[in-house]
Amino acid sequence: MPMVDRPAFLDFEKPIADLEKKIEELNATAEKSGAKGVRTEVAKLRQKANQALADLYQNLDPWRRTQVARHPDRPHFKDYVDELIGDYVELAGDRKFGEDAAILGGMGRFRGRRVVVLGHEKGRTTPQRLKHNFGMARPEGYRKAVRLMDMADKFGLSVLTFVDTAGAYPGLDAEARGQAEAIARATERCLTLGVPMVSVITGEGGSGGAVAIAAANHVLMLENSVYSVISPEGAASILYRSADRAKDAATAMKITAQDLLGFGVIDGIIAEPLGGAHRARANAIKAVGDAVEKALYQLEGLDADGLRAQRADRFYRIGRSLADLPSSADGAPKAG
Repeated sequence: MPMVDRPAFLDFEKPIADLEKKIEELNATAEKSGAKGVRTEVAKLRQKANQALADLYQNLDPWRRTQVARHPDRPHFKDYVDELIGDYVELAGDRKFGEDAAILGGMGRFRGRRVVVLGHEKGRTTPQRLKHNFGMARPEGYRKAVRLMDMADKFGLSVLTFVDTAGAYPGLDAEARGQAEAIARATERCLTLGVPMVSVITGEGGSGGAVAIAAANHVLMLENSVYSVISPEGAASILYRSADRAKDAATAMKITAQDLLGFGVIDGIIAEPLGGAHRARANAIKAVGDAVEKALYQLEGLDADGLRAQRADRFYRIGRSLADLPSSADGAPKAG
């Protein structure tokens, strides 16, 4: 997939969009006339647009970060595989019911290491989104993930996961086939792996659908991704009886990478290019690769028992620290 970085603008980016439109118009005029004065004006506007973008993204609130995390032009699982994983062989099916394209995975090489890689794929075009069910997996997707993790454990392969889902699919067919059990089994398999596991929240980390493939030794988040037990809209509907208060819920739940690093829920934040990962996908993917490589290096000295112990201690520690947090004044929990 070509890394063409001309993203759609979000609602709060309208001032930037207006400047970009003026720049395009002036560029067209400059090409026709060749006037140096026009090119000078373009350069000034470009500098102004870049500064406005930097100022805007320096102070994003949790709701705006949620919008950025959902941007359709952010790198997807297939983009990470194409750029970071060599000799990739995709493996399909859960060997129990069928194939689920919401979670993809397979074997390959990551910077010289043999790995099993898996993650959510949302798709870009409408047909792709329907095929991948918008990244919302059914039980067979999580059972496929377990199958791949079993294989990684058997052959001593590190596991890399890329998380980007609004949550597991809540349809009747998924529930009938044991959605909750499948998520629990996948989470359990993450925790019992005897090989290194590194997970990256690349967009949305929604509820158990995310945790099922993110109970890792190291959990990293892109700077503008979010990780939560429920979507802000869902939380607002429950807490405030109105989905219109999603912004309030996003703030109350503490779902940003910056908040979660402070709580110890994640182990590191991966900086994004100016204006978000969707504006420079190749640069964002390289930054993710560098962070994953560093995390794997830090786990090299641990044997199977040590990896399991480190992982268990990591999650026990989160539970203990979050249990001590007070609730916010309006009844919303302080941590996501």
